[in-house]
Amino acid sequence: MNRNKVLLLLIIAAIVGGFLGLGGGDLLTLDNLQANQRALGQWIDQHLLLAVGAYAAVYIVVTALSLPGATIMTLAGGAFFGNVYGLVAVSLASTAGASLAFLAARFLVRDTLRRRYGETVARMDRGIEKDGAFYLATLRLVPVFPFFLINLAMGLTAMKLRTYALVSWVAMLPGTFIYVNAGTQLGQLESMGDILSPDLLLSLALLGLFPLIAKFLVAFLRRRKVYAGWQKPAHFDYNLLVIGGGSAGLVSAYIAAAVKAKVALIEKHKMGGDCLNTGCVPSKALIRTAKAADTLRHASRYGLESVPVKGSFRNIMNRVQAVIAKVEPHDSPERYEKLGVDCIAGEASFVSPWEVEVKHPDGRTERLTARSIVIATGGKPAMPPVSGLEAMQPLTSENLWALEEQPRRLLVLGGGPIGCELAEAFARLGSEVTQVEMGDRLLPREDAEVSERVLKQFQADGVDVRLQHAAVAFAWEDGEKVAYCEHQGERVRIVFDDVLVAVGRAANTAGLNLERLGIEVRKNGTVPVEDDMSVRFPNVFACGDVAGPYQFTHAAAHQAWYAAVNGLFGTFKRFKVDYRVMPWVTFTSPEVARVGLSEAEAKAQGVAYDVTHYGLDDLDRAIADGEDHGVIKVLTVPGKDRILGAVVVGSQAAAILAEFTLAMKHGLGLNKILGTIHPYPTWNEAAKYAAGEWKRAHAPEGVLRWLEKLHGWRRGAPRGPARHPEPARKQG
Repeated sequence: MNRNKVLLLLIIAAIVGGFLGLGGGDLLTLDNLQANQRALGQWIDQHLLLAVGAYAAVYIVVTALSLPGATIMTLAGGAFFGNVYGLVAVSLASTAGASLAFLAARFLVRDTLRRRYGETVARMDRGIEKDGAFYLATLRLVPVFPFFLINLAMGLTAMKLRTYALVSWVAMLPGTFIYVNAGTQLGQLESMGDILSPDLLLSLALLGLFPLIAKFLVAFLRRRKVYAGWQKPAHFDYNLLVIGGGSAGLVSAYIAAAVKAKVALIEKHKMGGDCLNTGCVPSKALIRTAKAADTLRHASRYGLESVPVKGSFRNIMNRVQAVIAKVEPHDSPERYEKLGVDCIAGEASFVSPWEVEVKHPDGRTERLTARSIVIATGGKPAMPPVSGLEAMQPLTSENLWALEEQPRRLLVLGGGPIGCELAEAFARLGSEVTQVEMGDRLLPREDAEVSERVLKQFQADGVDVRLQHAAVAFAWEDGEKVAYCEHQGERVRIVFDDVLVAVGRAANTAGLNLERLGIEVRKNGTVPVEDDMSVRFPNVFACGDVAGPYQFTHAAAHQAWYAAVNGLFGTFKRFKVDYRVMPWVTFTSPEVARVGLSEAEAKAQGVAYDVTHYGLDDLDRAIADGEDHGVIKVLTVPGKDRILGAVVVGSQAAAILAEFTLAMKHGLGLNKILGTIHPYPTWNEAAKYAAGEWKRAHAPEGVLRWLEKLHGWRRGAPRGPARHPEPARKQG
């Protein structure tokens, strides 16, 4: 930090320290203002201009240094100077002070942020250049954040000083007038009867109504701004138009049809999206076959004779396709047509916020209009920019299902859920699997102990897991496919037959013509959504993988409800999406199921917690099934049974997790789970036993000691130390 910055910090620290040390905070209170009102009023009457100048100077210092008392200073302006002089003094002084705070933050911090977080700052600056004035006005009109935080935060952006000062001055005027006017009435209080004066009641009513009025005004101005230059159609073809027939799109269309809205669903490929055709359904079918193979291979665990596993990979993949075909009618155009949805085959692109152009498979085009439009175009596997990878004709979760021959040596890139599920499945089916992960463990979103359990099982299944390996190049050498990885400064060579890329997903936004609407996608292709799932325009929504942040089928369906309901009824009431209880499962062996906070996340966020463990090796049903391994870990509020998060690692983790998810959603604690009858012997008893572990750890020891004494007294036991008889000995 240079000398000028150090000097400025010292000056600020000295002024703030002096203010606090001399009791400045006690001076700027309503009680002190009323106590000295008469004396100050007389002096001000005799030295009006000097008083206004001194008042403005103090106000500037208070605002510039973010000192407490700005509200009292505003009321004092009205009390001593009236509406005219008070409004002028407060509005100019507050703007000047805010501008000084803005400049100080920029001078002290912005350069450091730009050096350390250049890309983030640049992205923030682009947003400020585009909509900064509007967002500043919104924050000033509806003070979601304290004004001093707005001053400091805006100073870190590239907003011009004159823009900041002008917008702040104009946007603060309504609130300033209301507070100054309230001050004129408070200054006239001489008796309790004055409290009910019409002028004072009006001022107080304005103070209460201002946030509501300002919120309505901001929404109105935002709509005017965002729709400027667009001509709204006089009538619409549909109430809701959905682009994409995956999980999110299907739910959105279903909801609209259920409430008798006219709805169209546009899909350019196959109904059901990734989940049905390339994701959840086929992968779980393959995993089930792999589990059956593992059971046969280790039948001796169940008292049977283990057998070599033989089978046709083509038959396995035929079964996968048969499963897809059996589920497919649930998502078919025929079903949704019967529900009242117009299913349209084609590719959609935006013409306006209310209109899309649809290109049909036969080349024909048409334009459709709707009051609201939902973008639900899903996602696709991301392809890392590694030299030579494209020449390897890589497999992904999309094209994997067209395989007819099983890879003998399969290289899997990625240690996330998709990579882990498929790596283990192919290993159990007999492929030699090498799994490469850049990080230091598998499933990095889970706690380290969870990752370790999965790693040990993978190693037992024969998966060659290479942690801290980064793929840097692919090549053909001597007729074989070769991958080169960097590992702790060394170059590692891996020979393979096929490579499966599972390093993440990117959203499908190409071809939508979003740039015409001024919608900028993020680096991974997702569109920025508001908390009501809208995208820039109040009538355009997004849900599912294209919106993020979760890439789960159930998350897509959850978001779709908000997109559809807000799209249809948002004029009257809008609902904010609720992510507080979001479960997910990785279907490896053992399954890993989680909801809420993990222990690592709780530590990172500074959330206090108690942790309770229950080992599934203690569960009778797990022992009977030969699956007595795994653990339940529950995080709770310290000293209370309210659940902050739960993770289950084991054979039936997904089923067990449902009970914790339900409890968290409806505010039920572990005591309620403990008091619920669970049938025996079942896997779900594990949830009850985990609650019992929490209960034992939080038993009221003092109460139990008194109860022990009570029971002893009722037995007529003598006082003194308890005597325990020796155990009976067997007679020879």
